[in-house]
Amino acid sequence: MNKILEVWKKYSSPLSIQVGIAISFTLAALFAMSVFGVTMYDVFVNRMETMMSENSVQLLDQTAANLENYLKSMRRISDTMYYSVIKDKDLSTDSMAQEMNLLYEANKDSLISIACYTNDGELVEAAPVAAQKPDVDVTDQAWFAEAVDLMENFHFSTPHVQNLFDDTSYRYYWVVSLSRAVELTTDGTSKLGVLLVDMNYSSIEQLLEKANTGNASEYVYLMDGDGEIIYHPKQKLIYAGLYEENNVEASSWDDGSHREDFRGESRQITVKTVSYTGWKIVRVVPISSFNMGMYETRLFFVLLLALFMLIIVVMNQMISSRIAKPLEKLNDSVKEWEAGNMTPDIYIGGFTEVEHLGRTLKSTVEQIRRLMDDVLKEQEEKRKSELDALQSQINPHFLYNTLESITWMIEGERYDDAVFMVSQLGSLFRISLSKGRTIIPVEDEIRHAKNYMNIQKIRYKNRFRAEFDVDEEILHCCTVKLIVQPLLENAIYYGVEGMDDEGEICVSGYREGDDVCIEVRDNGLGMSKETVESLLREDRARKRPASRGSGVGLINVHKRIRIRFGARYGLEVESEPDEGTVVRIRLPYLEYSPEIREYLDGRRTGQMEGGSADETK
Repeated sequence: MNKILEVWKKYSSPLSIQVGIAISFTLAALFAMSVFGVTMYDVFVNRMETMMSENSVQLLDQTAANLENYLKSMRRISDTMYYSVIKDKDLSTDSMAQEMNLLYEANKDSLISIACYTNDGELVEAAPVAAQKPDVDVTDQAWFAEAVDLMENFHFSTPHVQNLFDDTSYRYYWVVSLSRAVELTTDGTSKLGVLLVDMNYSSIEQLLEKANTGNASEYVYLMDGDGEIIYHPKQKLIYAGLYEENNVEASSWDDGSHREDFRGESRQITVKTVSYTGWKIVRVVPISSFNMGMYETRLFFVLLLALFMLIIVVMNQMISSRIAKPLEKLNDSVKEWEAGNMTPDIYIGGFTEVEHLGRTLKSTVEQIRRLMDDVLKEQEEKRKSELDALQSQINPHFLYNTLESITWMIEGERYDDAVFMVSQLGSLFRISLSKGRTIIPVEDEIRHAKNYMNIQKIRYKNRFRAEFDVDEEILHCCTVKLIVQPLLENAIYYGVEGMDDEGEICVSGYREGDDVCIEVRDNGLGMSKETVESLLREDRARKRPASRGSGVGLINVHKRIRIRFGARYGLEVESEPDEGTVVRIRLPYLEYSPEIREYLDGRRTGQMEGGSADETK
């Protein structure tokens, strides 16, 4: 027993990649080729049958569509006669002869006659002639009985010779009768009647003859729901008893393709029902037509399969050896990395795919190592910037001066102003907190800025004027919170506070392509070009402590925007001495939603470096 287990372990141990490829490819190829060779004949036969079936269905669909269009036009004639003429006439005073004749003349290429009868079989009106044969009793006609018994439907008859009216040309026409029950009005009293439209059978015959222009052994015929033949290309032979058709059995079949054996011949029968009439179009195709040329095809594929099997066995032995060696070397490199060596010597060589895999793996190892270093640095920067932003939400100096102003207002009995200051301060801090969220709508950020400016205007006794002009299009876009207030603080403290004239601060917002721009513009003292160029440098921000304002500074706002949206976004500063300053915030155009907010709030720092608004989406 132990020896058996040892032999089992020996032969069940993992195979080398070369042996595995050779055995697997050979067995798979032999099995696939064997199955392919055995099933090829059946596949081709089934495919040929499927193609023939699809062709039959397409042919019948087109034929049925043409026939339905023709029958539809006949139903429209009946509807027009009934709803536009008969229903509007009182037979005691009105005549429908003119309208009936006009309708007949407009459609005489497809019609033999139109006639209207009372429930007793009395002729009311007919076109093109109104002289009915004296010995005809229409109540015995099948079309009349069906219309009276089933009043809600149209009724289509089988082809028959029209024998109701005297024809001056002494011609007899084959027709298909369309009949329906109608309501006739005489002296205001309604009674039942029958409207008859005799269609020219030759029109139906021409439609079906177009479907029988191919092989004589494949043909299409038309029958009613009971199996009675309406049209057949060999109809004369059938009537003479010289040809038989399995139409009665075919009438019970559903739409689609069927197989049958009839008169010792295997045939494919395709059935299509014509809507409204219950008629069925049938296409007959002998199975023998499928097998033409299959013998030569089968022999060709057998020889081809044998040749392929021989080539595959030989080629498999050569290829497996060449594939295996580079993969084994690459596998050894992976094992070294798996063992804990973060700087493995990744093998690059072999086939193009294996070489590309080696280069990709080497690049991945280097990128992972680099990302591990970057993550620590980026997370630290994010933590520091978010902490600075949080600290900037409550500026003790600003809060102290605001509360002191409120105290003065109360002491001076300026209660309305004090209430306004308190409400603005409350709204200011409510938006600042934003339930702990970093990403908020532009609308909330602008509201926060307005609250802040309302407080500052009262504190500074309206020494400056503030205007807001923000397009509604950007109000529901995403922004990092607390990025406008620091710019307003700088505009007050370093721009307009020391001016002799009235200061002006304007906040505007608009869309520029795929970007959102928010500008803070003042008419203050301005700055030199050197000062502007140094404002957003991190080394300068670290050296210069904030003496006034929120303490956040432009560099903090700039970094927080870039952390969230990428390097192409942030602040842009324009200024000239004595000409004022413009600080522009550039953000991606992103519609605000809870999903976008959660994604941006929780994303890794630096994930969008060099990214765009489309990448954020």
